[in-house]
Amino acid sequence: MDLRDLLNNQSAATGDGQEATKPSPLSSLKIDLDFYSESIKEISSEMIAEGYTLYPIFVAHQHDVTIGEVILDRSELNTNWTINASSLEEFVDKGVIQSDRKAYFEKNFKKAEEFMCLFVVVPEGANFVFYPFK
Repeated sequence: MDLRDLLNNQSAATGDGQEATKPSPLSSLKIDLDFYSESIKEISSEMIAEGYTLYPIFVAHQHDVTIGEVILDRSELNTNWTINASSLEEFVDKGVIQSDRKAYFEKNFKKAEEFMCLFVVVPEGANFVFYPFK
């Protein structure tokens, strides 16, 4: 999935019966990801180089989550989204990705040198997104 798929505008009815579009609250995620890009890329490279994982996953959230370790805290950085660092292995261990889907995930994982793999958590649910580094 691409971040643009999550950023589709939401419609709202106007007084004249027409629908106006209002930006998705996820539009703030794109701004934060552009700001965080260099830091996330560095951490991703370190995770791979140190043998922690070949599949780093970064959890983007605005509430408390119990997966990964906080690396970029929105309250400390005056941003909208907090980012946790995790891995495919932790996602399998915690049952977020079923073990029989691990090979499929690995096959579809984009190059970690070019893309950050995000698990975006919003009140409506969560989804994986690959976002290019800047």
